[in-house]
Amino acid sequence: MLHDTIAAIATPPGEGGIGIVRISGPAALEIAGRLFRPAVAQDWRSGPGYRLYYGYVVDPATGETVDEVLLALMRAPKSYTREDVVEINGHGGIVPLRRILQLVLDYGARLAEPGEFTRRAFLNGRLDLAQAEAILDVIRARTDNGLRIAVEQLRGALSERIGVLRNTVLGVLAEMEAGIDFPEEEDVPQTEADALIGRLQEVADECGRLLAGADAGRVYREGLGVAIVGKPNVGKSSLLNALLREARAIVTDVPGTTRDVIEETVNIRGIPVRLLDTAGLRETEDTVERIGVARTRSVVAEADLVLAVLDAATGITDEDREVLAVAAAKPMLVVINKIDLAPAGITPEAVRAFVKAPVLRMAVREGVGLDKLEETIAELVLGGHVAGRDPILVSNVRHKNALERARRHLDEARAALAGGWPLELAAIDVRNALDALGEITGTTVSDDLLDRIFGDFCIGK
Repeated sequence: MLHDTIAAIATPPGEGGIGIVRISGPAALEIAGRLFRPAVAQDWRSGPGYRLYYGYVVDPATGETVDEVLLALMRAPKSYTREDVVEINGHGGIVPLRRILQLVLDYGARLAEPGEFTRRAFLNGRLDLAQAEAILDVIRARTDNGLRIAVEQLRGALSERIGVLRNTVLGVLAEMEAGIDFPEEEDVPQTEADALIGRLQEVADECGRLLAGADAGRVYREGLGVAIVGKPNVGKSSLLNALLREARAIVTDVPGTTRDVIEETVNIRGIPVRLLDTAGLRETEDTVERIGVARTRSVVAEADLVLAVLDAATGITDEDREVLAVAAAKPMLVVINKIDLAPAGITPEAVRAFVKAPVLRMAVREGVGLDKLEETIAELVLGGHVAGRDPILVSNVRHKNALERARRHLDEARAALAGGWPLELAAIDVRNALDALGEITGTTVSDDLLDRIFGDFCIGK
């Protein structure tokens, strides 16, 4: 597979100023050479890499000029894939790019699979697996904080930390295997066992520190689904508009205005938040509104956080109790709205008689309490872990699962050593911990896992 020359359009579909066809592999220069005609006669294939050459792509079969282009040459191993790479920079239209790509395929290249360029970068040793995954995170980052975490991982911050942990575990395993192969006495002296236990404990503790920020890292990477729920006319749509800083949802004094789920994404304290404004929860004979209420319940079940909105002027009604009951199984933040109309209305203490959740008093239309709401949302979901303040935040669920397995095997190995079990049994768990850590950087990885990871990439990356 690595002996093939692959090609794909590396820029998004549609119209744009520039479009790029990327070619990588042993025949990249030969294929490009059959299609590219430099404007000034020169042997560009023998020239240095990291140069741009101006000219035209010409169909060799017909002599037709397809596009005016700049050709970028990057020689192995100093390229993205560590292979010879040619990038043809043409005009960013669908037709010229497809024509260029088709000519490249006609003259010997194969269409790249999703993520195949980055997969080659990994297989050829330019990136480890965690860095390769970070490339997709950089592309998909929706806030500056999410981008910052991805770039740190791309630079190798997480990989370096994992490498230190693996070296420690590898050293412990080497000592244990030496004891298995060349036993000087029947049992391991307790002092030696204690030393091994201590080193394994250090690694387990570091795994725990990395795991402590994993939930916050996932939020920065994947975003947060926040459902805004409440009975009709409590100010749910007003709250959506306030968080968006624009009039997205229709706001009236007529109950039941919102009959479907309105979804918008906003940046709250560096967190990509998917806001879901829902239909008011109440019993109704209106067919359309009943469908909206059913969708509200479904949205609540899938949300990461629920903002339950109450009306300070009405007190806690049966409909409010139903709202709180529906949201009780999810992390919840209760908003008492319209305190400008009823300053002495519902109190936080009254709400806490029904649910154990943070309570904020707001006047949404007046903008009162909005900053505090955003701050509280961030505190609830980040748990004190903030991008830029924490040196490394594990943001990938795969990495989190691997760290959890590594820590579990380390704990089992320490228990075996402390209990005086044979070294062979403890060594099994130490090897498993080593393999789990290796899965993060790709030191130990299966083809099936690589297929799943790189299958999420676009074709041109």
